[in-house]
Parts: sequence; C-alpha cells; structure tokens
Amino acid sequence: MILVRHEIGEVLRDLRLQKGRTLRQVAGRASVALGYLSEVERGQKEASSEILASVADALDVPISTIMREVGDRISVLEGLQSFPDVVPDDLAGLDTDFQAELSLR
Repeated sequence: MILVRHEIGEVLRDLRLQKGRTLRQVAGRASVALGYLSEVERGQKEASSEILASVADALDVPISTIMREVGDRISVLEGLQSFPDVVPDDLAGLDTDFQAELSLR
C-alpha cells in the first residue's frame, strides 16, 4: 500500500538535505517542533497543509514543487512508466467548457 505521508516525508528530507540544512534549522525556521518534523520526514505523522506550507517556505521551495515531486514518486510506485508533464487532452477541455458555460449564463 502506498502511503502518501511516507512520500511527503521522503521529499521533504531529500529537499532539506539538498539544501544542506539540518532538521533543527528547518524546524526552527518553520516554527515546527523538531521532533514533529522528524516524525513527518520519517512518514510517521501526517503534516497539515499549514505545516507543509511552513516547511516549504523554510526550505525556499514552492509547495507546488513538493507536491509535484510527491505525485511523481507515487506514479512510479503505482507502476506507471511515465507521467505526463501536461494535462491530458480529455481533461484540458474542461476549463474551456466551463468558461463557455459561464458565458451562457
């Protein structure tokens, strides 16, 4: 079973290490308890969107980058050979259809 919290934790740890920051530095900058952030990185605790935003800010990384990496890792775990970098055609028209519907109102 794929646990999203494990993937989030791994991404956060990888980004922190890439930036050469300690757990203590990131926790302090994000105003998050050191032990809690450690548990999040190990996939033992779920991080709220507020915590993720604070940690992303502390790492100077957009939260969208974190979530994209998490999604990419989950795609690999699900056995997908590749993942699209663009919205599939069958979904791309939804926004246009929605805008057309609004203009009719």
